[in-house]
Amino acid sequence: MKMPPAEKILEAYTALADNRVIMHEDHAEVSSSDGSKTYLVKWEENTYASSDPATYWQSYPGYPVIAVLIRQGRIDADEKLMEKMKGIPWKKLNDHFKRDYRAAASEAMKDIAEKEDILKMAEEGNRQLSELDLTLKRKLKK
Repeated sequence: MKMPPAEKILEAYTALADNRVIMHEDHAEVSSSDGSKTYLVKWEENTYASSDPATYWQSYPGYPVIAVLIRQGRIDADEKLMEKMKGIPWKKLNDHFKRDYRAAASEAMKDIAEKEDILKMAEEGNRQLSELDLTLKRKLKK
């Protein structure tokens, strides 16, 4: 599996902190940070499909898939630390920094006191993601 930019896990934390992830039995709906889009994430065992651009076009798990994996308990995350990521306008930041995710993340986290703890959690989360035996597809047959 192709790995996403390391900063994508931070976007997943914000989606969870903002309660933008609605879980169902075999799928989830994940709203974008500006509320303009809702992505559909489906799974069947270790195979995931999502309508978000990163997963669909770049073939790596985008933040909606990562958020679902966290909610499913497949990637560890501290709820209290994730709460510190609430309300970050990722779409606006990523547009402003022209998809330089590192610059966007740096701006997003500049005033967060727990920044180092969150970055450590993200590093561990990305390590866990890299060890998952996942298959990504554009669509799951139903």
